[in-house]
Amino acid sequence: MAAALGVSLSAHDEREVDGGERKMRSLEGVRQRSVYVIQSLRDDVSGSANDGLCRLLFFIGALKDAGARQVTACVTYLAYVRKERRTKSRDPVTTCYVAQMIESVGTDRTIALDVHEFAAFENAFGSPTVHLVAAAVFVQRVAGDTNGTDCVAVSRHIGGVKRARHFQESLQNALDRTVGLSFMN
Repeated sequence: MAAALGVSLSAHDEREVDGGERKMRSLEGVRQRSVYVIQSLRDDVSGSANDGLCRLLFFIGALKDAGARQVTACVTYLAYVRKERRTKSRDPVTTCYVAQMIESVGTDRTIALDVHEFAAFENAFGSPTVHLVAAAVFVQRVAGDTNGTDCVAVSRHIGGVKRARHFQESLQNALDRTVGLSFMN
């Protein structure tokens, strides 16, 4: 992301301390500066969604403690936001809980990519939010790589069929030919 913007990432320190806990801090002065923290909450080689969330929260808290004027969380994958309403008695509403945690450390704005449900994301936060949609970028990339082969847009679950259909229609328009649609259950 930094390379695409033509900027360098700011130096920071992250290390594991006793008991598997992590310590994070900026190695550059942030007093009265606007800071953008980029973090994915996807389970990957660097840790679980929980690890990513704790890293995000603790780093933003440290930045605010160090005097950052404004901190924007740029979350490429926002975990725990698929549960935006109660469907059963005593169900958790994790979208709200994640929003409250992110705001509780002093986050001024949250930017997220392709959230599960836009309205729920926007309503969960009291601070400003920005929702980015990557479909147009993917359509452009896939359209350039198909070389005339057949394409099918696939959703990995029934809840994503609406987004898959939108992608399918956009890809059909870009290719000027039929694109299939499928979902897994």
